Amino acid sequence: MDSNAALGEFLRSRRSRIKPEDVGVASYGMRRVPGLRREELAQLAGVSVTYYTRLEQGQSTRASESVIESLARALSLSEAERAHLHELARPAPSRPRKPAKPARARQGLRLLLDAVGDVPAIVLGVRHEILAWNPLGHLLLAGHLDAAAPSRAADRPNLTRMLFLDPHSRDLYVRWQDEARCAVAALRVIVGRHRDDPELVDLVGELSMNSTEFTMLWSKHTIASHVAGIKQFQHPEVGALELRYESLLLPDDSGHRVLMYFADRGTPSEAALQLLQSRSNSAADASVSTPVPEWK
Repeated sequence: MDSNAALGEFLRSRRSRIKPEDVGVASYGMRRVPGLRREELAQLAGVSVTYYTRLEQGQSTRASESVIESLARALSLSEAERAHLHELARPAPSRPRKPAKPARARQGLRLLLDAVGDVPAIVLGVRHEILAWNPLGHLLLAGHLDAAAPSRAADRPNLTRMLFLDPHSRDLYVRWQDEARCAVAALRVIVGRHRDDPELVDLVGELSMNSTEFTMLWSKHTIASHVAGIKQFQHPEVGALELRYESLLLPDDSGHRVLMYFADRGTPSEAALQLLQSRSNSAADASVSTPVPEWK
């Protein structure tokens, strides 16, 4: 993805959301587009209009730290947006890319998922592809898919793709629109960090071609990371569930995360999760004699 073009798109999107009166800029007459004009933002940030225009048009690269911080303050960026601006404005030097090996979860992580079998848990790759899940995580999020799918790089599930293109996922989340906004905001963060990743480019292209809702949300350039919170499900087997989630970034350079869901004690959601667990155990008992694909 063209980092210069991405920087311009991001700056325009943030500029358009600021009302002149909110930042002390006098506004006269009708404006053709919402938000601040280029010259107004440049004045607020203390940079020349010519330089800012070159930045927004992708004609200037490697902006200085002081310019980036001035723009971030003038645009009232959040911490996540500020970090994203730095990644776009000062991209890491490109290096020759070697063919990437298919990502996979470490054996220790797979054993960990099994050890917390009463908690739905999955391992996510950098593109939100599912690298591993325990039986309860599988039943919670995608019981209609093959349990061995994460072990196959060619067709492993991807949480973002499922959210927009899989009817089961659309029905699973009670607040689907909120989930969609969060997913796209998180994907923007990932793309900002890995602009040269061809699989990410393909994912964004696939979603843009097949989901008008994704295209609309992507055009807003919302930036946010969601590592904890509450999700509401309407599960086809056990009904309503309100679960907390925590997303834990592994302390290595893989970019993988462990995503875990859990219910508050003594709630109907805990009882529903226990019911799903019992069904998971029953399914496991029924498949004891079925060979399990080996991880290599």
